Amino acid sequence: MIKILSKLRELIVRWWGDFTLQTRLMAGATLVVSLVMSGLTFWAVNTIQQDARLNDTRFGRDLGLLLAANVAPLVHTGDRTELARFSYSFYQSTSSVRYMLYADSEGDIFFGIPYSEPAVQNSLAIRRRMQLPENYVRSSDLPMVRQHITPLGEVTDVFVPLNYEGEYLGVLALGINPNPTVVTSSHLTRDVTVAVFVSIWVMVILGAVFNALTITQPIKELLVGVKNIAAGNFKQRINLPLGGELGELIHSFNDMAERLERYEEQNIEELTAEKAKLETLVSTIADGAILLDTEMRIVLVNPAARRLFGWESKQLEAETVLEYLPNSVAIQLMRPLYQAAAGESEAMEFRLVLPEPASRTVRILLNTVLDQARENVKGIAITVQDITREVALNEAKSQFISNVSHELRTPLFNIKSFIETLHEYGEDLSEAERREFLETANHETDRLTRLVNDVLDLSRLESNRRYQLSGVDATQPIEQTLRTYQLNARDKQIELISEIEPHLPLVLGNYDLLLQVLVNLVGNALKFTMAGGCVLIRAYRSPQQSSHSAAKAVRIEIADTGIGIAPEDQAAIFDRFFRVENRVHTLEGTGLGLSIVKNIVEKHSSRVNLVSEVGTGTTFWFDLSLFTASPDNESAEALALNSEATHSSSPILQSAG
Repeated sequence: MIKILSKLRELIVRWWGDFTLQTRLMAGATLVVSLVMSGLTFWAVNTIQQDARLNDTRFGRDLGLLLAANVAPLVHTGDRTELARFSYSFYQSTSSVRYMLYADSEGDIFFGIPYSEPAVQNSLAIRRRMQLPENYVRSSDLPMVRQHITPLGEVTDVFVPLNYEGEYLGVLALGINPNPTVVTSSHLTRDVTVAVFVSIWVMVILGAVFNALTITQPIKELLVGVKNIAAGNFKQRINLPLGGELGELIHSFNDMAERLERYEEQNIEELTAEKAKLETLVSTIADGAILLDTEMRIVLVNPAARRLFGWESKQLEAETVLEYLPNSVAIQLMRPLYQAAAGESEAMEFRLVLPEPASRTVRILLNTVLDQARENVKGIAITVQDITREVALNEAKSQFISNVSHELRTPLFNIKSFIETLHEYGEDLSEAERREFLETANHETDRLTRLVNDVLDLSRLESNRRYQLSGVDATQPIEQTLRTYQLNARDKQIELISEIEPHLPLVLGNYDLLLQVLVNLVGNALKFTMAGGCVLIRAYRSPQQSSHSAAKAVRIEIADTGIGIAPEDQAAIFDRFFRVENRVHTLEGTGLGLSIVKNIVEKHSSRVNLVSEVGTGTTFWFDLSLFTASPDNESAEALALNSEATHSSSPILQSAG
């Protein structure tokens, strides 16, 4: 029996567990409503029955008082014949009286209707003597009423004292039947309530069974199918022979799964190709990229990162990154990495020096990889940028600014000093001294102007500005330079010579920039050449060609017989603000001329070369590519030819001395 009850309990629990939460809530709500309605109904029935008992009590009391008032004189006189006749007539006139009993003052019954019926005997336990209730009071004029249940139904007992002229004669006992209409109504209400309650729960049980068979099971199948689809199993199908809305839903689900399966088959190659593209992109970017999981294990590392950290020959996937980083880098990154993995920070930036395999300065960016809801950390992305050149450029810029500031400060200090002296002591100075001070201030102003112009020129050349190159006759800027320095060379007693090969082809260049190169180189040659020396400008076809091919460039040389440049200084001669510190150094230079020359020649896709020997002289030379006519530059060539014709009408200085 216990096993049967246990199995039944398990079946009920399993059956109840098959229902959805909504079904359970509906069943619970139905139970609550049915219980409340049943309780209200039973309360109403009970109220009706109580009202009926009160009515029966009042009716019995009134009826007993009325009957006692009529029979008391008959009992006093002992006229029992008339008492019997009157009582029987009264009993026949109403159906509410079940019995009538008369007892004397001692309690002995001397008359009753119906006296001999078994029902009366069973109801009142009559043994020829009336057993009165304990709380019955003989001297009271009010009857005592009680109710009790008998096999034939509920009976209201009324005990009325028989008093006549103050004398207690006995007691009259009446049995009153309940109101049949009220009893029938209350019974009907109770039966209907029970029937409704039972019907509701029968419907609930039937609905639950129907729901389990036709709704819950298909919904469970659909739920399992949706989970499989979400997991990527597009072969999932649901086969249930259902019609209506559920059948349409199942059909739509199967159709969706079929479409997804076809889509997966059609696009798997495209997804693979896109993945390959993404991997190729990550592997070819210049910056290093490392992807870690939350346990610091390496998921992905691209070739740039392998090259920066020297990991080319190492298998790093699924390894802890801190074990392979240089010690100095691992120490600085350990805490930030664990903070990022714990979600305490989303992005951090560091600048570190990698000591090996080669000393490099890098910028390391740490970024957390979050899930789709951006709530949980899934990994850490590390970007490594090689900023060694950037750092070097910043240092060079800082050095350049420092040098410019230093170079500007000297002439400004001299100008300020001489002007302050003139302002404060001008009247005490002689005319010659004032003239000397003004000439010095003017000289320093010219020096300051040259410095600013050279800085501006160098800044423009080092920017990304593009210069228009066209066909240029190399003879023209050479002649312009000779005219510019002719008088200067004559004053210094230096011979200025040019050797230009006849009929030189046009070169690809910018006239103004080439003129600036020649002016700087010739000016330096004159500055560092003693009196009696010589400065030579040559232009000829480049000798860098085979005997069977035409020249592809024009070479320009500027040679002098000056002091020369020591071998240890030749490597730095083109650096900004570099000066050869020797006895002939003057304050006229800015230290930017050769840097400007280098940048201009590089703009012409060439390179400045030098050959020098201390005490003998120096030669600077560079090659310029020939200009090739094309449909795109025919107009530029025509302009160059017109310019050549214009300049050829002026005299050409072959030498000056």
